[in-house]
Amino acid sequence: MPYKTVLYSESQGITTITLNRPDKRNAISYQLIDDLMTALNQAAAAAPNIVILTGAGSAFSAGMDLENLKNLIGSSDEQNLKDSQTMAGLFRTLYDCPKVTIAAVNGAALAGGTALATLCDFTLAVPEAKFGYTEVRIGFVPGIVSSYLIFNVGEKRARDLLLTGRLFAAQEAHELGLVNEIVAPDQLMARAHELARQLMEISPASLQRTKALLSSFTKDQLDRQLRGAIRENAAIRQTEDFKEGVTSFLEKRKPKWTTT
Repeated sequence: MPYKTVLYSESQGITTITLNRPDKRNAISYQLIDDLMTALNQAAAAAPNIVILTGAGSAFSAGMDLENLKNLIGSSDEQNLKDSQTMAGLFRTLYDCPKVTIAAVNGAALAGGTALATLCDFTLAVPEAKFGYTEVRIGFVPGIVSSYLIFNVGEKRARDLLLTGRLFAAQEAHELGLVNEIVAPDQLMARAHELARQLMEISPASLQRTKALLSSFTKDQLDRQLRGAIRENAAIRQTEDFKEGVTSFLEKRKPKWTTT
């Protein structure tokens, strides 16, 4: 199946999906969302396998594409809601993928890129990798990812990461439990394949049923949280702060926030 923004390969029971917009630091465009959703579904329907997700070039993913952000300004409520649901659908597809997933984080993973990196079952990262839920820094609400983050790190730590929008290094991500292992850059993919081969020695049926069981523990609460998160993610786009945040980011200047 042809893809425009991802590379898809299967070899010896290992599926590798590579975000392939290196010139844009693998920013998440609408085309990439469509391609990644299709690739994940293709991997889910394949014979028993393990899925590795990584990025081409020097970054894993820099988050939402700048042109996408620009196009959000002036969108209708209906358009904003649909866009939020699309992003939520991508995250849920990755989170609920019936195959075991391994993120091989080869560089910066920001905003939505952080979500993609940490929603996988296993996350390996190079020491130089940077993470951050940076949405508030451009007047956005990290609503969708917050639903997952609280389950991962707890409310207090989630508040710190989401409200400050600060960047944090691979070592801190490891300490928070968002990264399983820190791996030297020249060993990253080799380690990802080694882990994949170890997992392939386990019963595929056991892996799939265990993943489904783990997902079922949070399903009802996650469903409720995501409904609210999608609404808030869409609503913030109608505010002056969102328009100013995106515009100032694109113009590379400090934002001038409104008072409340």
